Amino acid sequence: MSRYWEDTVYEQPSEEKIRKNAADTVQKEKKKGKVLSPVIISGRVIAKEWWGKAWCENLERYADYESRLDRGKRYVRTGAVVDLQIQKGKINARVQGRRKTPYKVEIRISPLSEERCQNIIALCGDKIQNLEVLMEGKFPEELREAFLQRGGLFPEPKEIGFGCSCPDWALMCKHVAAVLYGVGARFDENPLLFFELRGLDVGRLIDVTLADRVEKMLENADRPSERIIRQEDYLKIFGLC
Repeated sequence: MSRYWEDTVYEQPSEEKIRKNAADTVQKEKKKGKVLSPVIISGRVIAKEWWGKAWCENLERYADYESRLDRGKRYVRTGAVVDLQIQKGKINARVQGRRKTPYKVEIRISPLSEERCQNIIALCGDKIQNLEVLMEGKFPEELREAFLQRGGLFPEPKEIGFGCSCPDWALMCKHVAAVLYGVGARFDENPLLFFELRGLDVGRLIDVTLADRVEKMLENADRPSERIIRQEDYLKIFGLC
């Protein structure tokens, strides 16, 4: 007699199986007129540029995810993430598994508070002067650390919520983990998506940062600089008195 609570063992699909299922899904959706946005990883490295690497490193530094993320690396490298859409505060994805129909993954990121935005602007100061520097991550090392620290630009575990349509009861299944890594790979292609996800208008961030810098400079406009030589000192220096 079968038992209701009998343990079910799910066979892990081979990489070949995942790739075939993924290709079939893309082709099927294409026939329906739907264009998917898959995550394509070339080689072993998932993210190579600063924003993508910083996203992945931020996830890996939290003990909450330490034992759960590795499962997703294999999936994302295999091409299992057949569709990934990033918008303000939300990530929607479809991840191929052992069955023909891909699983649906939704990840929500809490928005940045006004206080945190102002702290970030203060940190930027005169360290970021244009969009190109920000996108390429060429700012000073201390600013990189500030972005990654608690209360910085990158989300903490408590600010990340997720769900998957798969039967895995784990807090974070391999499909969710694959999507989180896929997001890092997508930031390699377009760093602006990071700011879209965090609900930040990057152009305004630059403008407000520069405006804040100018405002601080103007605060001291009426204060005489110690570098200015007074007239009496000038005369003494050149022996005119």
